[in-house]
Amino acid sequence: MSPLPAYERPLIIRHESGLMNKFSRVQSMRPMTHLDGVAVAELMETYGSPLFVFSEKTLVERYRELRDVFSLRYPKVRIAWSYKTNYLDSIARVFHKEGAWAEVVSMFEWEKARNLGVPAEQIHFNGPYKPKAVLDEVLPAGTIIHIDHFDELAVAERVAVEKGIRPKVAIRINLTADGTPQWSRFGFNLENGQAHDAVMRILTGDRLELTGLHCHLGTFILDPDAYRQSATKMVDFANRLRQEQGITLSFIDVGGGFASHNTLKAQYLPGDQATPSFSRYAEAISDALGKLNYPPREMPTLVLETGRALVDDAGYLIATVQANKRLPDGRRALIVDAGVNVLFTSFWYKHDVVPAQEFRGVFEPTILYGPLCMNIDVVRDTLLFPPLNVGDQIVFRTVGAYNVTQWMQFITYRPAVVLISQNGQHAAIRKREDLEIVRGPEQMAPWL
Repeated sequence: MSPLPAYERPLIIRHESGLMNKFSRVQSMRPMTHLDGVAVAELMETYGSPLFVFSEKTLVERYRELRDVFSLRYPKVRIAWSYKTNYLDSIARVFHKEGAWAEVVSMFEWEKARNLGVPAEQIHFNGPYKPKAVLDEVLPAGTIIHIDHFDELAVAERVAVEKGIRPKVAIRINLTADGTPQWSRFGFNLENGQAHDAVMRILTGDRLELTGLHCHLGTFILDPDAYRQSATKMVDFANRLRQEQGITLSFIDVGGGFASHNTLKAQYLPGDQATPSFSRYAEAISDALGKLNYPPREMPTLVLETGRALVDDAGYLIATVQANKRLPDGRRALIVDAGVNVLFTSFWYKHDVVPAQEFRGVFEPTILYGPLCMNIDVVRDTLLFPPLNVGDQIVFRTVGAYNVTQWMQFITYRPAVVLISQNGQHAAIRKREDLEIVRGPEQMAPWL
């Protein structure tokens, strides 16, 4: 006599998936068995699980779309790739081959860019921390620093005197724009006159050449009108500086912050419906730039420091199901081999996730846990998901930004990263960690 199956209490599940058609409701989720024509199974066999995968095709398409829609409306556009978003050499090189400059916020990132062959004078150096040792190296090399505060201004002047140079600099400003929190931590405030004071301080010192203005409104800004307001205020300030002081700026930097097609946890509509197109951002910014009181041949270059919106869509994370569990509240739980230590953005995104193979069965509320022995290791909170078996793969989509720069070596090794070329080739661009790599910087105390 065969043993009775284990008892599993019945559940009442509200059916709310899919759209209505003549066969009633059908689930719209489709498996993602291939990435850019390469089978997920092949990638798993070659590189192991979990695995980050990037699409060169998507990187190039997003870059060219951004460049083209802005260049259509304003003739002088420069894109400076935001290194903190994803500083893997192969990812950065894709953008540099397309013509991007570099935007960095640390000496580490500056050295990364220089090692990739980016000329020092094609690097914008941002951030609130640029100690004298950094300025001693980057200013003589010709890098444009965006001055964040008066103490930094004074140090830059000291370096200019010591090195016998007159470096080109910009000032970073902060301002108010309806619908976005003010990032007053960074730069000089425009509305209270601090930004004007900084300009006068530079002119009075006469050791630095003011060549640009920069304002980074914030991050994941879904309202293009915020950029219209920001750019309008920057244009008004630029016009005032030209009229009162005879300053002709060579660039106006509107920063980054364009939203990707991800979905924030507090967001009602999914990202593919709520995220504005590049065209809408371009229209808002170019409308404001049209009010510049500059001769046509002296119009400043528009600088974009776009990061997330260029790389997010190009990134995937493949993970493998390790276990199924039933939670006390009736939800099913899947334990996968990728946790919040490698998918850091799962703290604020509702990442789109789909099975990597054909599936069948009733969709039900499911929560996705990572492998960490931590209660916070939730890579996707409750979503309607089909039943999967141990060993099945899932694919997280739109994970290209910030994960491979903010990930942590915690409890598990960090995974490999793979790039798929535009013609379907694939190669590891960062190898999987092992004990030797993790222990590399360690030294044993001599008394142990």
